[in-house]
Amino acid sequence: QVQLVESGGGLVQAGGSLRLSCAASARTLNGYTMGWFRQAPGKEREFVAAISWSRGTTTYGDSVRGRFTISKDNAKNTVYLQMNSLKPEDTAVYYCARRLTVLSTYNSWGQGTQVTVSS
Repeated sequence: QVQLVESGGGLVQAGGSLRLSCAASARTLNGYTMGWFRQAPGKEREFVAAISWSRGTTTYGDSVRGRFTISKDNAKNTVYLQMNSLKPEDTAVYYCARRLTVLSTYNSWGQGTQVTVSS
C-alpha cells in the first residue's frame, strides 16, 4: 500500500503563490497517474490536475488552468503543484491521489493539506 504525504499548504494573500508537494512511498510510479484534488467546506471534491508518470502528460481542471502547474521529480517520487495567482476561492484542503493510468479510479489518497487564500 503506497503512502502519499502532502506538504506545503498554508495561508497566503490573494495573488500570491504556493507550491504543494506529495511524496509517494512507492518504489516506482511507472504506470500510474498522480492527481491533485481539493475540497472546500460544504462543497464536493474537485479535480485540480493530474500527471501521468511515464509520459508526463498533464491535465487540469477548468478553474485552475493557466494558474496552476503540476510537475514531478522521478528521482524523488514526488509530485508538485505550483499554484500562482491564488484566489480566495482556491481555499480548500488539497489532496494528492494515485491511480493506475489505464484505470479511471484513484484508489490511494494522502491526508490532505490546507490552503487558505485571504482576500
